[in-house]
Amino acid sequence: MVTEDEADAGEEDRYRRRVRSPLPVRDGLNPSRIRLPESGHWATTLEYLCQRFPDDEVRVREKVATGEVLAQDGTVIAADTPFVPDAFVFLYRDPAPEQRVPFEIGILHRDDSLLVIDKPHFLATMPRGFYIVESALVRLRRDLDLPDLSPLHRLDRVTAGVLMFSLRPAERGAYQQMFAHRKVTKYYEAVARHDPELAFPRTVRSRIVKERGTPTADEVFGEPNAETHIELLDVRGDDALYGLHPATGKIHQLRLHMASLGLGIRNDHFYPRFDDVPPYDYSTPLQLLAKSVSFTDPISGRPREFTSALTLSCWAQATG
Repeated sequence: MVTEDEADAGEEDRYRRRVRSPLPVRDGLNPSRIRLPESGHWATTLEYLCQRFPDDEVRVREKVATGEVLAQDGTVIAADTPFVPDAFVFLYRDPAPEQRVPFEIGILHRDDSLLVIDKPHFLATMPRGFYIVESALVRLRRDLDLPDLSPLHRLDRVTAGVLMFSLRPAERGAYQQMFAHRKVTKYYEAVARHDPELAFPRTVRSRIVKERGTPTADEVFGEPNAETHIELLDVRGDDALYGLHPATGKIHQLRLHMASLGLGIRNDHFYPRFDDVPPYDYSTPLQLLAKSVSFTDPISGRPREFTSALTLSCWAQATG
């Protein structure tokens, strides 16, 4: 019924700490939080919710009638609860039916603090837009009974590879600070065409911006905010395997930087040209793999490294 717009994992978690939900995770899903407008003509909260979600008015009224909608302090929102400007209300959403993404999650490591997985292509990191239940976060919370699980960073839905989650809320901030302060070394591999005219290794720097509501990001003039070091690992015919070392973590950074060299990553339907591919078409996985992450553990002080066991299908076929 109601979906939440979850973007950066660290940003989401910081926001949730400021606006704490009175409802726990249920069936792998966080409750939806709805912020009421700063002003309006609505006499009651229910009146506003029905106007905001007209297609779901029946379910909204049912949820209010059964006491499933709460204010931030845990008070039950009733049919006659007055509209309070700029307040938050919480309720469990009714996710739309989703086809199961037919790929399994590989577990690379689990201890008391961290869960590290091999995320398959086509599985979203966390609920967003079209993909709610079929996300790595919700699957793992349900399958492993880990309601406090939270992603420490994010991979695009079409990118596969190493993805880290925090198991303990008290430790989450320390791990997220590693990413915020660029203390995590990330390494990716990608398959793209080979251009003998381009010299490697090389570093690409640019300014990347993404407008809200648009599927793609853009490189624009201005002070660079994204940097990627690229090396040529191997060549087989017209294709090459590249090692990508991002110094920053801007959205779609690696895909944009490769496309800017005329080396669009194989099966990239966003760059250099946007192609609207059906959501359940799994025939052409993006040839981009988050191969490894390494860092000094902020809790134990030990060096740690996790490496994907997955391979890029285009390169595996070329090798075979």
